[in-house]
Amino acid sequence: MEKINFNEWQKFDFRVAKILEAEDHPNADKLFVLKVSLGDEQRTIVAGIKSHYKKEELIGKKIIVFTNLEPAVLRGVKSEGMLLAAVVGRDDNVVLITPEKDIPEGTKVS
Repeated sequence: MEKINFNEWQKFDFRVAKILEAEDHPNADKLFVLKVSLGDEQRTIVAGIKSHYKKEELIGKKIIVFTNLEPAVLRGVKSEGMLLAAVVGRDDNVVLITPEKDIPEGTKVS
């Protein structure tokens, strides 16, 4: 992978978000439509984590979101960011990246 310098890194805006709602995507079997709080604003994020998490276990979970990614329309739903997750093991198990401690929504991750 290409290396980036520190000035490029500073352009990335990662924030702590809290998942408020998780709904099935109306046009995709593997996607959830999440409503997240970034403290002073709420956003919609479309995420391909449906086969790894139940809606109920996502509500209230704090995650890390890439907030200044250009919005994208995924199968007809606008996504206003991207959550961070790791793919683990041979089964491609997806694990959300979460803060170690309770951090207020909107806190910048650096």
